Formats: sequence, C-alpha cells, structure tokens
Amino acid sequence: MTERKTAVTLGSFDGLHKGHIAVIACAFEMQKEHGLLPLVLLFDKHPMLTVSGRAPDMILQSALRDELIAKTGAGKRIVPFREVRNMSCREFFEKILIEKLNAGGVCCGWNYRFGKNNEGGISELTALCEEYGVMLRITPPVDFGGEPVSSTRIRQAVEGGDIPLANAMLGREFRYRLTVVDGQHRGRLIGAPTINQRFDEGFVIPKKGVYASVTVVDGTEYASVTNIGLRPSFENEDFRSETCILGFSGNLYGQEIEVRLLQYLRDETKFDSLEKLSEQIGRDAGKSEEIFRNRGGNGDV
Repeated sequence: MTERKTAVTLGSFDGLHKGHIAVIACAFEMQKEHGLLPLVLLFDKHPMLTVSGRAPDMILQSALRDELIAKTGAGKRIVPFREVRNMSCREFFEKILIEKLNAGGVCCGWNYRFGKNNEGGISELTALCEEYGVMLRITPPVDFGGEPVSSTRIRQAVEGGDIPLANAMLGREFRYRLTVVDGQHRGRLIGAPTINQRFDEGFVIPKKGVYASVTVVDGTEYASVTNIGLRPSFENEDFRSETCILGFSGNLYGQEIEVRLLQYLRDETKFDSLEKLSEQIGRDAGKSEEIFRNRGGNGDV
C-alpha cells in the first residue's frame, strides 16, 4: 500500500493524448490543493487483449508512454489486468484504489467505465467516492475540430496520413522508437544513406508514402525524410520504415532510434531510374527541412 494519500488517475492512457493529459493534470491540481501524490494507474495489457484476444493498434509504445508520464512528474502503478477483470465496481474500488493505492482523490474522464464487463460508470464511481470520503474530479471531453479527442480518431488520422491532425490531438508529434536493422545499402548508391526499421506487431501503421520527419539521435533532433511501405522502385522489399537523416553521418545499426512524423509529402512512386529517384529525394529533403525549421518547439504541439 502507498503510505502517502494519492490522487489516482483512471483511464486507458493507451495514446496519452490531450484528453489523457487533462486527467493527469487534474491529479496535480489535487496535489497543489490537498497534498495528494499524483499517481497514474496502468494495466499491464490493454483490457481488450485479455477480454477478446485483440487489442486496438498501439499509437504509443509502452516504453515511450512511461517516459512521457515520468516527465509529468506523476508516479505510476501497473496492475495486471487479469487481477481485476472479474472484480465488481465495489471490489475494484476497495481492493485497488483504497487498499493498494491509498486513494484520497480520483480523477477520470467523462466517459470512464470500470468493473466486470464495464458495468460501472461515473454514477457508480461517484457513489463509492462519497461513501469512502474520496474526492472525485471528472474532466470534460477535450474537443478538437468539434469532436472529442480519442485514440480511435488518432489511429484513423495516422492510418489516413493526416499527421498534423494526429499530432494536434496527441499534443506532441506521433513517434516510434525501433531498432535499426540492416538494409540493402541502396541509399548509399544515390547519396542518401538511410536507416531501416520494422514496426512492432500491433502498432498502428501509417499510410504508405513519404513523410517529413524528425529523427532523434543521442538527444539531437535532425530533419529527415521517412518512407513507409515497400519502396516500389526496388523489387522484393518488405514493409518497413526507411529514414534518410539529413545532415547526419554515422553507424546506427542495432540502436533504438526515435522517428517522429510531421507531414505526409507524397505517395510511394516507382521511378524508372536511380537518377530520377535521387532527384525526387532531393526535393523531399528540401520540403522536410523547411517543415522542420518551421515546426517550433521540441515535438510538443
């Protein structure tokens, strides 16, 4: 049990988008006003994976999620979902929030559901908080474009190539951190060496095409051009993310490198010659550098 009284945030936090950040911010308000310790409650697996065997595609890897939570200053507690999936609302409240997390306050979104088969909502949570003398704050929906921000909307934006929309709802640049694998070294033939990365299973796949991007190497951000797909100018290529890092020279094989997408530039195109491909990459690089210069900040929208 946590010794200090906590302000527990409840939700999926699968994308850690603006709606989720609003819930976490609520816990810091409780800290300021009542001295409670902000604490993010996470499950080890997405509940849908345990319930149905299929979870929505990830829009944020767990390691990156944990880093971003840590940057807020909040603590986190990970609970195995199998331990709570059959708990009633009361059991979850008493055994997890009260006994395990010592909750003095609870923060959640307007559409929060809990308990076995999602049997409980805000009314059940309100009644339990009143019974146990626990403060409750419910954050209203965070809207963008007239609709609530949601992980579903962000996935659809990423899959459709609308990266500015996804980034606006996330509150940061859509990103992934993956191991650099060996490629065919064809980029060197046209003066544009690249890093190749394969997406994790279950991660949302952006629309095939070429993107202006940012690549982070040892804490330094570089403008870059990322091709996601099969590289149709070459035969027998597998699906991957291939990034040309502008102004960088070095061997990154085997390292985990973070790539952030900024804007969709064009569809994948099959070129008749390496010369034409090289010319197009030059144009893509120019656009990417301009977008990079104008983006401002450090990836937080």
